[in-house]
Amino acid sequence: MAHAIRFHETGGPDVLRWEEVEVGAPGPGEVRIRHAAVGLNFADTYFRTGLYPAPLPAGLGVEAAGTVEAVGPGVTGFAEGDRVTYTGSPLGAYSTERVMPTGSLIKLPDAIGFETAAAMTMRGLTSAYLLRRIHPLQAGDTVLLHAAAGGVGLILCQWAKLLGLTVIGTVSSTEKAELARAHGCDHVVYYREEDVAARVRELTGGEGVPVVFDSVGRTTFAGSLASLRRRGLLVCFGTASGPVPPIDAMQLALHGSVFVTRPALADYIADPAERAELAGELFGHVAAGRIRIEINQRYSLKDAAQAHRDLEGGRTTGSSVFVL
Repeated sequence: MAHAIRFHETGGPDVLRWEEVEVGAPGPGEVRIRHAAVGLNFADTYFRTGLYPAPLPAGLGVEAAGTVEAVGPGVTGFAEGDRVTYTGSPLGAYSTERVMPTGSLIKLPDAIGFETAAAMTMRGLTSAYLLRRIHPLQAGDTVLLHAAAGGVGLILCQWAKLLGLTVIGTVSSTEKAELARAHGCDHVVYYREEDVAARVRELTGGEGVPVVFDSVGRTTFAGSLASLRRRGLLVCFGTASGPVPPIDAMQLALHGSVFVTRPALADYIADPAERAELAGELFGHVAAGRIRIEINQRYSLKDAAQAHRDLEGGRTTGSSVFVL
C-alpha cells in the first residue's frame, strides 16, 4: 500500500496523519509517479492552518520528484521510467506515490538528482520568475532580499550575482548571515536589531532600491516600502510572518509613487513554453554548478509534523526535503 500525510482538520502540526492510501491507475492525461523525494515549503503550513483553504480531508504538499511508473490513456511526452519533477496543484505531494496530471510535470535531466530537484523546483522557479520576469533589472542594480538565508533566498542570491546585481539581504542571526554571504549576498542587515530601511538608504547613498523581494509579509512590509527608491517595486511573494497589511494607495504616492505586486508562481509557469524556458535556465545553472542547492534538513515523510515545527520555528536554513 502507498502511504501519505493527510489532515482531517486545520490546525497545528499535530493534525498531520500518516495514512495508507489507495492510488489506483492513472486516467486520461495522467501518470502515476513513485516519489523519491518530496519538497518542504512554507506554503505547506498555510494549507495545514487553513490560511489557504482546501476541502477536507486533504493531502499536503505541492512539490516532489520521482519516476513515472504508469501512463494513462492519451498521454504524450511522458513514458514509463521517465525521471520527473513538479510543483503545483493538486495537493498531495507528501506521499510515497500518486497520480498526477501531466500538465504539472517537468522532465528532469540526468545531471540533477531527485533530492536536489525536490529541494529546488518550487524555490528555483520562484527565483527564476522573480529575477527574469517581474522587473527589468540591469547589471549594477541593487535589490533588497528578505530572508536571504532561506530556500529561495540562497538560490536568488546566487542567481542575482550571475546577473551582476548587488544584494542587500536581511537575516535573523550571525549563522544565517554567514550562509547568505557564502551564497553571494553583498550586505547583511539584522532585521531584529537594525532599522532595515535606514540601512538600505545608507548603502544606496540615500536613494533606496528599485526592487524589494519580500517573502516575510506583515512584519517587514512597512520597512520594505520605506526601502524603495522613487517608482520602485515591492514584490510581496510570501507571508511567513502573517498577511500583508491593507494597502493605503496614498501611502504608495507618499513613498515615491511606488508599486506593489503580489505574484504567484502558478501564473508564471501556467504557459508550458514559459515553464520550460524558466526550468531550462534553472536546470542549466544547477547542472553546471553555477547555482548550488543547499539541502540542510532531511526528514522521513512520517516526521512531517516535526518538519513543520522546525520550519515555523525558524530552525531551518536553505532547503528541506523528505527522503523516501
